[in-house]
Amino acid sequence: MQLSPLVFDRYVAPARLRPQIWRLVLGLGVLLAIYLGWIAGMFALVGVIARSTMVEGDMGPVGTGSTPGGLILLLLTFVGMALGTFAAVRLVHKRSIASLFGPRKVLIRDFGVASGIFALVALPGLIWSLTALELSPGVGLSVWLLFLPLAIGGLLIQTGAEELVFRGYLQQQLAARFASRWMWMVLPSVVFGLVHYSPEQLGPSLWPVMATTGFFGLLMADLTARSGSLGMAWGLHFTNNFLAMMIFTTGEALDGLALYRMPFGISDTERVLPLLGVDVMGMIVVWAIGCWYLRGR
Repeated sequence: MQLSPLVFDRYVAPARLRPQIWRLVLGLGVLLAIYLGWIAGMFALVGVIARSTMVEGDMGPVGTGSTPGGLILLLLTFVGMALGTFAAVRLVHKRSIASLFGPRKVLIRDFGVASGIFALVALPGLIWSLTALELSPGVGLSVWLLFLPLAIGGLLIQTGAEELVFRGYLQQQLAARFASRWMWMVLPSVVFGLVHYSPEQLGPSLWPVMATTGFFGLLMADLTARSGSLGMAWGLHFTNNFLAMMIFTTGEALDGLALYRMPFGISDTERVLPLLGVDVMGMIVVWAIGCWYLRGR
């Protein structure tokens, strides 16, 4: 399936005004500084509040998202990533923040369509998991519903921030400077996989999980290029993370608001690898449906 040069050119055009590599490097530095500063500020504030309320300031639940409040706070750390991207685009590249997203109508429409596609493709797997696996109960339904609005907002921020960086800023700026897809589509996807490096949590499943994540990023990069907006990638990313954090988790981390826990851990490669294979096939199906939708749009 061929990309539409006109759609992709329009998406990349704002980045071509100032495509220099030194600007990209400087912009990434600005992004990282603001992101880390935001995280440090959040943790400092949580520590101050914990001390003032005479609650022990253990940052563990925040760092791993193992409690409802800890998960929400962890998701909110990605506000810094979004703000850092906005600052890099405005201060270093002198272009509008809106240019990262693509046309607003397309963004909103494609987000909704992509979310529906992912949910439909994932439905058989959800039914199988509920009926065939010996799931352990997670958070109570009343707590889940109480935190649901905050969780949805947090997930929109977290997935949106990652899409802004990898399928927005990096993909646009690299495409403005290089014609090769290896540079503007593959490279950001490899980096996307690498930033999920977490040997303590993933154990023997580390590289298979990172490879699967990178492959997901590659498909999202392709759909972004085809659609000319972040809508498709953002919608798929959001729905994927909603299911992974709010419905089923393996219990090592990010499980503070999961309704169910799997009967095995992420480091159990014997059981995880076949599921990753199914995930990859599901991603390909979702990508193919997305391409079909975009071709007929």
